[in-house]
Amino acid sequence: MSEHRRLAELAERHLWGHFSVLKNDIDGTRVIERGQGCHVWDAEGNRYLDGLAGLFVSQLGHGRPELARAAGDQAATLGYFPIWTYGHPKAIELAAKLAELAPGDLNRVFFTTGGSEAVESAWKLARQYFKLKGQPDRVKVISRNLAYHGTTMGALSITGLDSIKTMFEPLVPGAVKVPETNHYRCPTCQDDPHCTLHAADAIEEAILREGPETIAAVFLEPVQNAGGCFTPPPGYWTRVREICDRYGVLLVSDEVICAFGRLGYMFGCESYGYQPDMITCAKGLTSGYAPLGAMLVSDKVAEPFVGTGESFLHGITFAGHPVSCAVALANLQIFEDEKVLEHVRTNEPAFRAALDDLADLPIIGDIRGAGYFYGIELVKDRTDRVSFSGEEREHLLRGFLSNRLLELGLICRADDRGEPVIQLAPPLIAGPDEFAEITSKLRQALTEAMAEVGT
Repeated sequence: MSEHRRLAELAERHLWGHFSVLKNDIDGTRVIERGQGCHVWDAEGNRYLDGLAGLFVSQLGHGRPELARAAGDQAATLGYFPIWTYGHPKAIELAAKLAELAPGDLNRVFFTTGGSEAVESAWKLARQYFKLKGQPDRVKVISRNLAYHGTTMGALSITGLDSIKTMFEPLVPGAVKVPETNHYRCPTCQDDPHCTLHAADAIEEAILREGPETIAAVFLEPVQNAGGCFTPPPGYWTRVREICDRYGVLLVSDEVICAFGRLGYMFGCESYGYQPDMITCAKGLTSGYAPLGAMLVSDKVAEPFVGTGESFLHGITFAGHPVSCAVALANLQIFEDEKVLEHVRTNEPAFRAALDDLADLPIIGDIRGAGYFYGIELVKDRTDRVSFSGEEREHLLRGFLSNRLLELGLICRADDRGEPVIQLAPPLIAGPDEFAEITSKLRQALTEAMAEVGT
């Protein structure tokens, strides 16, 4: 029996994949065994370009011995200790580094082990903050209709994707939804050069409808992931910040994907010039070499806890893990040494141009995104922006494209949380050679897909 088949059979019997169907056979199981740079290999030796950076995680690519050494050295020194009333050197140094890198007065760092926990922590902190400020009715949060913010019960409530929520209802009450900045599909302004800011104004309308005294925070991503990389129009973030200030609402920038270079800046809010009250982040903080997330908090939000005897009544056993913090510090050092942010900003136009070269394919309706974070919306009829039916989407994305792209050696996301899209987010070390490989494989798969669905 081959090693691949042995592992595939074990996976079929025992491994419960996340957001994955449990199969009764091993056909189609791919066991990813190793990685180097922008590529990974499966246990059968097949090579793939990692066009999604794992899951928007592998900023520095695969096989970085510096990060492995940082983990091993720390594990040999102090493998674990909690940060419940204690500190340890790597957590302290990393918190100071993140405070130095973060914009404005985001000087307090609360560690988690991932993005969902960071979002969950931010909602809990916003609630406790307002209780300590004498405004106990401020418990609700506002987020966007299609946005994904995580899977824990609070973060899932903030999430706007009904397809992954209804099974777990009733959810945490108090999550209010507003429109996303989907200019391509917007009935209000899709024929204008860019958005009319109605999506920002909808936040103010929601605050007034619910009652300003009940709203604790607004949770938004710099570039929205679910639905396919919706970018903000000019003036959007200025308007949102003004609205939050007007009604005393906290602004949380959910940067689980957009922080650490994905948009060409250390934090996505810097890309669009706005100052949040909190940032939630994870993924690229360690480039995926160890699990770690964080909530960065402004001095204003930390103020009721400083020197008052009040503690934030929340904690996570493995948050701020010494090994993860050591890896994160090494990761951020490589960002500096190799000028990773500058590399992304320099190469973003070439990445966009490579994707734009696919625009002659009639199946492509819209190409949108920023930095190294792009979505390609697929349509049945480009002239009238007609999408595919549910049955057609299932066949196009899961029946054909997902498997065909893997056969061609490209890992990306074929998704229909909203309209059907292909999402791309390669490692931040990628350059023109990787862009050419991505677009070559996409062109072949999408050309075949058009014949498959009769576009």
